[in-house]
Amino acid sequence: MAVVRPFDKLPALNTATILLVGSDEGLQQKLAEAMLREKKNFKINIHLATSLPLPSERDHLRPRIDLIVFMIDIKSKYSLKIVEDSLAYVDVRFFLGKVYFLVTGVGRVNYCSVEMNAIWKLREVYCSPVLFGELELEGIRVATAQRLLRILQICAGHVPGVSALFFGSLMRKSTDD
Repeated sequence: MAVVRPFDKLPALNTATILLVGSDEGLQQKLAEAMLREKKNFKINIHLATSLPLPSERDHLRPRIDLIVFMIDIKSKYSLKIVEDSLAYVDVRFFLGKVYFLVTGVGRVNYCSVEMNAIWKLREVYCSPVLFGELELEGIRVATAQRLLRILQICAGHVPGVSALFFGSLMRKSTDD
C-alpha cells in the first residue's frame, strides 16, 4: 500500500483531480455530483475513497491528485477514526495547502459524537484548514461544491499568482481570528 504523493506525476493540461476520503459514501457521491454539475473552465476528476491507503496495483492509472478532502461526519466517531488512520498514508508535502478537512452534519449539533476539540487538534497538527457544511441540504451542498471547486482550481495551479500554500495560510488565518 502506497503513500499518496503530490508531485510524483506530471500535471495534465487544464485538468484537476480531487480525492474525497470519508466513511459516508452517500454524501461523497452527492457532493461529487454537485461538483460535476457546476460550471467550470477546467476538466475535473473526482476520486472517492472510504479510507487510505489507495490500492497500489492501479497506481499507474491514477492521475496526479491536486487536493485531498477528508470528510468527517460529526455524528460518527468512526468517521473521525478513519480520517485519523488515513492521514498516515499522505505524504507530508500534501500538507502544504493541499489537504482540507470537511466536517459534515454540523446542523445537528445535539447528535454530536465527535468532540470539536478533536477537529481543532487535527487542524493544528496537520496545518490544514477546516470547512463546515451540512451536505444533506441541497443549497449548502451546492455552496460547498463551489467552494471546493475554487480551492481545487488553486491547488491545481490554474489561478495565476495564488499557490495552494498561500491560499491555505489565508484560510488558516481567517479561522484563527
